Amino acid sequence: MYLGVMPKKLRIGWFSFSCCEDSTIIFTELLNDHYRQWKDKIEFCSALVLRKKSTVKDLDVAFVEGAITSRKQEEKLRQIRRESKKLVAIGACACIGMPSSQRNLFNEKTNKEIQNILIRFNYAKTVRKLSEVVNVDDFVHGCPMDENIFLATVNKYLKEFKII
Repeated sequence: MYLGVMPKKLRIGWFSFSCCEDSTIIFTELLNDHYRQWKDKIEFCSALVLRKKSTVKDLDVAFVEGAITSRKQEEKLRQIRRESKKLVAIGACACIGMPSSQRNLFNEKTNKEIQNILIRFNYAKTVRKLSEVVNVDDFVHGCPMDENIFLATVNKYLKEFKII
């Protein structure tokens, strides 16, 4: 029954950095299956895959896919961390850095060959997993992410934030 007060929803954001965005595809597919049960429980505050305008402010949970490859991405990740009560690394690149961080292992010759690309796109010297930049509260491993672990993580936070 509606008494003039909107029920609390879990305020989430979905962010993607350097990766193939396969977990974003899985996320959108999961929305096909779970939207009806989530629509009254979750507010998608920031998810460029779903909406043009997004808010990175006062998030309960930020789901972050991909590795950090530039200072600009590092600054954005730090902003997301400041504005989120919980931050979840999504997928292999976010959790362990690979395969995005494979260039960290390049030999000197290969590094010289790619130097112009790094300069042109203002990339950092190395690629970093999220936990090398900010505190990460949870990890959903896989490439793409393991959807069962993701669903369990969403349910965990719905309970923790007293939504269900």
